[in-house]
Amino acid sequence: MSQDVKPTRSEELRLKERIELAENGHEILEKKRDGLIHEFMEVIDDAKEVNQELADLYSQARLKMMLAKIYDGEDSIKANAMAEQNDPELETEAQNIMGVVVPEIESGSIQRGVFDREYGISSTSSRVDSTADKYEELLEKIVDAAETQTKILKLLNEIEKTKRRVNALEHKIIPEMQEGLDTVSQVLEERAREETFRMKKIKEMQEQ
Repeated sequence: MSQDVKPTRSEELRLKERIELAENGHEILEKKRDGLIHEFMEVIDDAKEVNQELADLYSQARLKMMLAKIYDGEDSIKANAMAEQNDPELETEAQNIMGVVVPEIESGSIQRGVFDREYGISSTSSRVDSTADKYEELLEKIVDAAETQTKILKLLNEIEKTKRRVNALEHKIIPEMQEGLDTVSQVLEERAREETFRMKKIKEMQEQ
């Protein structure tokens, strides 16, 4: 970069202003990076909790399904499952975390009461109802897991982008501009010394 700059006072002033601006931007990006990492770690903690709850619910749901199949028969389970036609409704909203837009997912109609389901309650056992309860609870937890996983991916992507910008400013852009400023300042100082020396010689010649 030092070869591209013009050794003038205006160029020296311009470079000083650009360096100051870049250093301010570097400081802001560092704070953003640190804030994003803090938010990321909090979401990671939430994800660990959600994943553990998901694993526990999955084990419980499988056990209830196994018992229902043993006592009520697999054909009965399939018939009652086929009677359910309504898909769960999900609502999404946007949440802003330090400039990163992440989803907030609300599951409105996954968990239902016994009388709200579409299979005939008179032809089912409490085991089928309990299995349905647990799988609806499991499905809601899957939605929670999907939300936290999406947050993790979006935050991680923004952290990586911010880190690249911080590193570019710190190791390339600011050093190159500083190098250019040093070159301009050195040339201007050399010119000033030459001008001082020239004026001194002229004065000496005039005195003689």
